[in-house]
Amino acid sequence: MSNPNHDRGDHYLTTPKAEPFLERLIFNNRAVILIGFLLLTVFLGYNAVKIQPDASFERMIPLEHPYVINMLDHRNDLENLGNFVRIAVETKTGDIFSAEYMETLKQITDEVFYLDGVDRSGLKTLWTSNVRWVEVTEQGFQGGTVIPDGYDGSPASLEQLRQNILRSNEVGRLVSDNFQSTIVYAPLYEKNPETGEPLDYATFSRQLEEKIRDKYKEQNPNIDIHIVGFAKKVGDLIEGIGSIAWFAGITILLTTLLLFWYSRSITGTLVPVFTSIVAVFLQLGALRLLGYGLDPYSVLVPFLVFAIGISHGVQIVNAMAVEAAKGFDAETAARLAFRALYIPGMLALVSDAFGFLTLFFIEIDVIRDLAIAAGLGVAFVIITNLVLHVLIMSYLGISKGGIRHVQNQGEKQDRKWRLMSYFAHPGVAPISLLIAVIGLGLGLYYKQGLKVGDLDQGAPELRADSRYNLDNAYIIDNYSTSADVLVVMVKTPEEQCTQYNVLRAMDSLQWELQNTPGVQSSVSLADVSKIVTKALNEGNWKWYEISRNQTIINASIREAPSGLINTNCSLTPVLVFLEDHKAETLETVVERVEVFAEANSDEDHTFLLAAGNAGVEAATNEVIANAKDMMLILVYSVVSLMCLVTFRSIRAVLCIVVPLGLTSVLCEAIMSVSGIGIKVATLPVIALGVGIGVDYGIYIYSKLEKYLLEGKTLQDAYFETLRSTGKAVIFTGITLGLGVVTWIFSPIKFQADMGFLLFFMFLWNMVGAIWLLPALARFLLRPDQMIAKARAAK
Repeated sequence: MSNPNHDRGDHYLTTPKAEPFLERLIFNNRAVILIGFLLLTVFLGYNAVKIQPDASFERMIPLEHPYVINMLDHRNDLENLGNFVRIAVETKTGDIFSAEYMETLKQITDEVFYLDGVDRSGLKTLWTSNVRWVEVTEQGFQGGTVIPDGYDGSPASLEQLRQNILRSNEVGRLVSDNFQSTIVYAPLYEKNPETGEPLDYATFSRQLEEKIRDKYKEQNPNIDIHIVGFAKKVGDLIEGIGSIAWFAGITILLTTLLLFWYSRSITGTLVPVFTSIVAVFLQLGALRLLGYGLDPYSVLVPFLVFAIGISHGVQIVNAMAVEAAKGFDAETAARLAFRALYIPGMLALVSDAFGFLTLFFIEIDVIRDLAIAAGLGVAFVIITNLVLHVLIMSYLGISKGGIRHVQNQGEKQDRKWRLMSYFAHPGVAPISLLIAVIGLGLGLYYKQGLKVGDLDQGAPELRADSRYNLDNAYIIDNYSTSADVLVVMVKTPEEQCTQYNVLRAMDSLQWELQNTPGVQSSVSLADVSKIVTKALNEGNWKWYEISRNQTIINASIREAPSGLINTNCSLTPVLVFLEDHKAETLETVVERVEVFAEANSDEDHTFLLAAGNAGVEAATNEVIANAKDMMLILVYSVVSLMCLVTFRSIRAVLCIVVPLGLTSVLCEAIMSVSGIGIKVATLPVIALGVGIGVDYGIYIYSKLEKYLLEGKTLQDAYFETLRSTGKAVIFTGITLGLGVVTWIFSPIKFQADMGFLLFFMFLWNMVGAIWLLPALARFLLRPDQMIAKARAAK
């Protein structure tokens, strides 16, 4: 007995107008295309497994920002203040004045000296010759290395060492305030000067652990080691990336189980998971061929590519299951699913890709790399989802268990969809809009507290109890000079940097800053001149001032440290040590310096911001603050334009985009309340959430419009939409949310933050599409007019 649905389907399939050219091209060449996919997957998969972690100091900073331009223009005139490690060697018993401790420090100094990547000329420790003491006696200046000549570890030489340290001005800098630890300061090369190869942060960090921390703590249980610096932080991040493989496995397993529970079909479960994994391998292989690696931020993009693949794969499985339940064979069901979904699916994926690529306009290379990785991943999802997936399913089909599941769900599920269709009811829709307006108001109120930058001490990318942040806390607590350094560069004509008016202006800036909240201390050439001038006058504090006599000034800075003056005396830095690098601290200090610089710069001297890690952080925060709103405008403009081109209706665009806008506002409010700042790690989440979230609205609206044009009322059209597409959207939102929520257990704090935010955005974007979109449609679409037009067309 013939199936009437089947007959209608056959007629539908053989109608030339109904069968798109793209469909004929794909399904008439199934075997050739699958062989092509096999070869491409093998080739790019081979490259994917060879992709390496990649991190670079310069790629994580805004190279086009004026602060960073100033820093890089004068990098040769400054000691390496951007990329360094500080190793604090602590004794747990007594103080540093013991032969055993000093011998251990000497061995560690030698070990660090030979590490690849260390700028040996700038290495500083009590054992290096560039750490000296100076004093004034009746005979004039005397000085020497801190380690006394003929040091032999005897009590007498240790006492001499103590006296030298007290005269060296290194207490609080290289020596802790309580004399229980000292610092090994090691500036680093970004690139090996001999080979040109970039510094391998993972290897360098591992060497610090194995050759310094583990080795010497094992040799001497009374010694503890604390290591901080950009290279160590990045190394710990790369180490934490190893745990991401576990989260990838958990996400794939959880997604597979939930997908089987949803479809009850082996093929409907394994094929979308398989094609999504193929998309990830294609993406990683292409990235390697293009010369990219995986930095600590873009390493999460493969998760998102997998999630996007599953999101669209569920739609295909759902559509095929519905068609198969009507009696169609595997190829016919695949054709019908492709025909129904290729336009909304392509629109959603292209919107995703363009949304991600808007991140490219942010002038920080790691975010640009993330944009390229995400955009490339979505491009591969388009072909794996709309081509590879449907072709494999055209051979395998939906298994009998999946078909029975669809057939058995009929009436029981219809009651649920009928209840949910009341979201489009004229009595319920106004209530939904009122709730949305209240939510928008609350979101706008709470998002006012959202900050740009870091909100905690230490490395916010890592957890507060991580090894790095515990080390950082130790150094902050025991040294006067923190790891957060802002460098103000004072530029003058050659041989003019020691003039009285220059030093006087620097001294005034320091006084201003030392009375600024968040500043711990500051150091400049002016300090050296004042200290030496006082010493030349019998140590009388009345002379602790910058002399107006240029001859005295010249004498006072004759032995100035190299880091405080360049070779031709055209640049001298003011080093400002901050209590932390929180956004509020940086904003306050930078604002004070900018106001001072504008009022006090002239043709004799110019104050330039900024070098040091705090200067880089301040520049990064400014770029992100300026880029955030621009990025959102671009993302929403691209998504709106794509929807407008497809649906040819501004009302349709509003139905799809308004729920996304509410989600963005609520996400920023949650970030504010949760103490998560907008920074390099979290800024992309906002764009990624919008890009992925638009998929839900596009699928829902495309089906809703189809049923409205068939002449159904809005509520009936929405009921049919929920039956066909809504259940897949709900399942996808829940599954993706559960997949990323496991990230909150990651040792990498920014991955935990991203997991939390993406969990919210996946779920709330789904809720917005299911709950708010039909309410908006009730007021914006004028369904009665659409029905009238549809009936008139008949």
